Amino acid sequence: MYVCVCNAVSDRDIKEAAGRGICSMEALGNQLKVATCCGRCLDHASKVLQQAISDGGGSPRLGV
Repeated sequence: MYVCVCNAVSDRDIKEAAGRGICSMEALGNQLKVATCCGRCLDHASKVLQQAISDGGGSPRLGV
């Protein structure tokens, strides 16, 4: 399902990014451009990212 329509970012894209070590919205925005246009997806994208990290898909490293 699309999370960020502006940049065509899906929940799968976010989960895959978490699996590669992305663990902050800043890093996610830098990599996938999610929440960098209108910003409406910010809350949902953050929830998807945090869920992926808590499910073991992401790294606890900061600043990635």
